[in-house]
Amino acid sequence: MKTSVIIGILIFAITIGGCARKKAVAPKELPLQEESVTSEPITEEPPEDVPFIFRDAFGQEYETTVNPRIASKVYDDAAFVHDGQKLSYEDGEYMLGVDVSHHQGSIDWDRVKADGYDFAFLRIGYRGYGSTGSLNPDKEFENYYRDAKDAGLLIGVYFFAQAINEDEAREEADYVLGILGGRELDLPVVYDPESILDDEARTDDVTGEQFTANTGVFCETIAENGYDAMIYSNMLWEAFELDLEKLSDYPIWYADYEAVPQTPYAFEFWQYSNEGTVSGVEGPCDLDIWIK
Repeated sequence: MKTSVIIGILIFAITIGGCARKKAVAPKELPLQEESVTSEPITEEPPEDVPFIFRDAFGQEYETTVNPRIASKVYDDAAFVHDGQKLSYEDGEYMLGVDVSHHQGSIDWDRVKADGYDFAFLRIGYRGYGSTGSLNPDKEFENYYRDAKDAGLLIGVYFFAQAINEDEAREEADYVLGILGGRELDLPVVYDPESILDDEARTDDVTGEQFTANTGVFCETIAENGYDAMIYSNMLWEAFELDLEKLSDYPIWYADYEAVPQTPYAFEFWQYSNEGTVSGVEGPCDLDIWIK
């Protein structure tokens, strides 16, 4: 999101979804037939994973498999229409939005709104990727929240995570809740676990299994406190890191800068550019579409 989103796109990926198991029920007794046949119980095998190829922001190709136990996306790729930097979805209702951090500096939110953007995800804070892993608020969050809300935009927040275990993930969630202080949000609180490519980071040795556990703890803590939780991802995370079968209760904010979203899995928001030019924002800005 922000300056590190391309980094996150380059390294990792997620896998979404989940399947509910029905409680076993004892079968009713059947009357005996004149002839009976005994056989081994029939067990239904899950469908095989389907091979899948995608590419990262620099055109590097990766091969993975599509997990059939994960909810599929329902959008028609042909309905996404690009008109310069603006994106529309011709097969349903949608809104355009931006996501920002203090790196964007002072923002004129009235001009953002007038330029056709109706929602914003604001970075509420971050954990440093150094060994101390300190928690920090985004320096512009309070200003952004006040001014974007006054301009009539719908507001959600995201936290740049660097937790290495569940305790730290819960600490991150509590930190976000402390900054929010019970204030109203229109959109979810987003967990944004990313990787650092150009430097050593405290999360370098964190496994996908641990990232999944961290994400679950953060989202559960947020939901238990009355907010909607969501997960930020890209195709690399969906393919190689997060096990979203275990995180199927939470929607996805998907990042991908191809002409159409490459993911085969369900998502609610799509970050379709990190190089947008938006009236009222100095420099490049992330652009998003929300298909309602």
